[in-house]
Amino acid sequence: MNFEYSDKTKRLQAAIAEFMEANVYPNEERIIQQIDDGDRWQPVPLIEELKAKAKAQGLWNFFLPESERGAGLSNLEYAPLCEEMGRSMFAPEIFNCSAPDTGNMEVLERYGAPEHKEQWLKPLLAGEIRSAFAMTEPEVASSDATNVDTRITRDGDEYVINGRKWYTSGALDPRCRIMIVMGKTDPDNPSRHRQQSQILVPLPWPGVTVKRMHPVFGYDDAPHGHPEVIFDNVRVPASHMLLGEGRGFEIAQGRLGPGRIHHCMRLIGSAERALERMIRRLRLRHAFGKAVSEQTVWQERIAESRILIDQSRLLTLKAAYMMDTVGNKAALKEIGMIKVAVPNMACQVIDWAIQSFGAAGVSAEYGLAYQYANARLIRIADGPDEVHRNQIARLEMKAYGEEPSRRGGNAHVPPRDQAPGLVRTPRFIA
Repeated sequence: MNFEYSDKTKRLQAAIAEFMEANVYPNEERIIQQIDDGDRWQPVPLIEELKAKAKAQGLWNFFLPESERGAGLSNLEYAPLCEEMGRSMFAPEIFNCSAPDTGNMEVLERYGAPEHKEQWLKPLLAGEIRSAFAMTEPEVASSDATNVDTRITRDGDEYVINGRKWYTSGALDPRCRIMIVMGKTDPDNPSRHRQQSQILVPLPWPGVTVKRMHPVFGYDDAPHGHPEVIFDNVRVPASHMLLGEGRGFEIAQGRLGPGRIHHCMRLIGSAERALERMIRRLRLRHAFGKAVSEQTVWQERIAESRILIDQSRLLTLKAAYMMDTVGNKAALKEIGMIKVAVPNMACQVIDWAIQSFGAAGVSAEYGLAYQYANARLIRIADGPDEVHRNQIARLEMKAYGEEPSRRGGNAHVPPRDQAPGLVRTPRFIA
């Protein structure tokens, strides 16, 4: 595997970094002030200005690797750009590369009908509207997506949707014009993975009520938000069904693989910036007669941060490489591994950065608390750590063949040095 970035990626990476230095970092405080002034749930004027500027410079829509509508980058080429954008919480939207829009655009590109692409994908790619993805439900353990209980029932030329979703990111944004909803069309299907479907619901729409906003560690993420959404006899045309009934899991896997790469690379960028802040802070502060950066405990944490970040980046690039070369399904274990490793790494590095700032680290002054809240959320979003660890373990055990218990309770298990695929460990006798 050669992880040397392509010339195209290097050019775009440099252009994004230059744009961030000139336009994003100097304006972060102003963006926060504009969000806090007046109605928090309206588009932020400065972000809209910067979006127009980025678009004019061609720094726009870097995803959609297999589409002429995107930048034509592979997952491996896009990953370092995502890292660069992840250094600021506002940057992904400025380059029209923010969740959940990227995932929804990928779904529309792959599975949408021509009329869906014209009505919603086209304005999403232009940055004219935004979108939401409704999957998580309050009444069930959504870590097992087969529990999703929202009902989607065929009635003539329409589908009727009834259910309750929450943490539906983006649904509060006044620009949100389309929502992808996952629910059950065939709850009695013997295959638990053929019971669900995904369907398009325009916004605003009769029967759809966007209710209370759910904060994340006290942050409301305005004007984006993570609200609760009620579907009360919502009727949409049958043509809004994506790919066909029972294909919801298939669509979810196509959507979540790239999305997890994006989340992880953004978090690596966030961790890099936290490490930079930590080092600057430690050099400026003195305690017990010397710079805090000279205290060995902090040198150890700086070293560990560098090790953790680089490990995470390499693992993520490997997953991206495998997605490009052997496909998302073959890369399932690697995708699960980064989804566990990277958010935990980011939480640890950002936590050390917070500690280095002392009381200032938990304030709103430096953004570290917000960075931590986002990193901690990603340990749950797109599947919690526990689900990914279980899947990784199953895939790992599968590589060693069928379990003895499934061949019969007393099936012969060969000695360790005879087991297929295992290397005998030398024994040393003192």
